[in-house]
Amino acid sequence: MEIPEVMCRTNYNGDPTVTSRPMKHLQLVVAAMIVCASAAAIAYEDHLPPGPEAAQLRDRWDAPYRGNNRPGWDTGYPSTELTKAVKEGEVKPGRAIELGCGTGSNAIYLAQQGFDVTAVDVSPTALKRAEEKAAKAGVKIRWLLANVLRLPEMEPFDFIFDRGCYHGVRRTHATGYVEAVTRLSKPGTRLLIVAGNTNEPRQSGPPRVKEEELRGDLQPGFNFVRLRETRFDSASEPASGALAWSALLERKTP
Repeated sequence: MEIPEVMCRTNYNGDPTVTSRPMKHLQLVVAAMIVCASAAAIAYEDHLPPGPEAAQLRDRWDAPYRGNNRPGWDTGYPSTELTKAVKEGEVKPGRAIELGCGTGSNAIYLAQQGFDVTAVDVSPTALKRAEEKAAKAGVKIRWLLANVLRLPEMEPFDFIFDRGCYHGVRRTHATGYVEAVTRLSKPGTRLLIVAGNTNEPRQSGPPRVKEEELRGDLQPGFNFVRLRETRFDSASEPASGALAWSALLERKTP
């Protein structure tokens, strides 16, 4: 008896399709099924350029995730400030991007709420875990391995979320950060930033930003919908970490 040979191809939507023709070896059927499964798997897009600068950036932020480690900023659950903003209607489902997504808890939450999500990080290890979590949650997210200051061209988003990226980047590239979020946005786009707060002196913890720095960086292109003090979430308890700013902004109309 002839066994149909399974041929896996990918259609224009990126989904695997299967066709068949007679063949004699069952082993090839199994091999083709494995190829189909691989084609269906989600994989992050690598947008880091070659060269030592990008490699150094990648290794710096990838190291805390290696060896099954989870850095302190990765709580394992969605940001309290993000879930509040969604539940209170401050941001509505639409096209969303997260800057510095880590292992994907916030991106997955947004996808579950009906957002079309793109998520960016410079750690390949974090993105691999994020992909696995998203697959288990049954949500589809576009994952990008990239420097937030050198993102590929994309259509503007309706919502940008940043928990902890801005306050690190602005120390050396404040202007570059503002240019990046401006490229990612359009008039009416909402931007939610959770950043460290200088009003609480600390010897350790996240980088901290003054209110006047926040306003000085972002107010030229964005209106402040609200700015309030809060606390970072910790792995053990929500809103129990270092003092933070929760800034909700909206891109100005020219």
